[in-house]
Amino acid sequence: MAMDIKKLKGILRKQADSPVSGEVTVERQRKAMEKTAFPVAEDIKVEPIEVAGLPAEWINAPDVDSTRAILYLHGGGYVMGSLNTHRSLMGEISRAAKASVLGLEYSLAPEDLYPTAVNDAVAGFKWLLSSGYSAENTAIAGDSAGGGLTMATMVALDNEGESLPGAAVCLSPWSDLTCSTETYKTRAEDDPMIQQSGIADMAGVYLGNADAKSHTASPNFADLTGFPPLLIHVGDSEVLLGDSQDLHKQALACNVDSTLEVWDEMIHVWHAFHPMLDEGKQAIVRIGQFLQEKWAK
Repeated sequence: MAMDIKKLKGILRKQADSPVSGEVTVERQRKAMEKTAFPVAEDIKVEPIEVAGLPAEWINAPDVDSTRAILYLHGGGYVMGSLNTHRSLMGEISRAAKASVLGLEYSLAPEDLYPTAVNDAVAGFKWLLSSGYSAENTAIAGDSAGGGLTMATMVALDNEGESLPGAAVCLSPWSDLTCSTETYKTRAEDDPMIQQSGIADMAGVYLGNADAKSHTASPNFADLTGFPPLLIHVGDSEVLLGDSQDLHKQALACNVDSTLEVWDEMIHVWHAFHPMLDEGKQAIVRIGQFLQEKWAK
């Protein structure tokens, strides 16, 4: 049964406000996120593989176009998240886009600091191309930190003179690791999932001594000229709304075909709640429409 977004916000807010005994470690955060994973649909085929020395999975809905592939980069603040936490979402994106999804388990901090995650994602995309996919029939997509990493990966590929994908999708992207946009204040009361202090701590863990404005850490500051068509989804209730708005502005300033869709009342990566949230299902359908439209051109 579908859930109203206001009810879901209330549940998430109650969870966030619940007292936590003991120190909140990265390991505890990882375990907590794993517990929230939705099961993948029964008709989705999952094939574990190794890509550039990293765990990965081919995720295929029925009747996909085998010539099209999406490299998907999961969220989790660069410190948590996994194929398991995002398998259900990747499966539904495969269904909507009628394309194979390659989920990549890129390296996380604090074990591996910036720019290791970027290097892993670049290697994953190069692996796709070396496997026979044409760049114009591929996409890179991701949510939250994975959304920022989607853009950072293309910045790194562009810096190397490598081919870019035919399209890109960023869901609630964390694309400015300075964590300083105005919406951290204006949306603080309405966001039940993220607050400025917590996400800034994650940025510090990931970056180490690196500059938060480095272009492959915070692609909002990068030159995006020549980048492929871009779809940005963000909820109006998110503190990360400003990241998406600034990314869209930067993309337009660089003559990128960028589409920003701000969904009323939606929370951070509401797509992941698709089993219980109608708007999550609708947003995934929209992703599929966007990718199929851009690939057809």
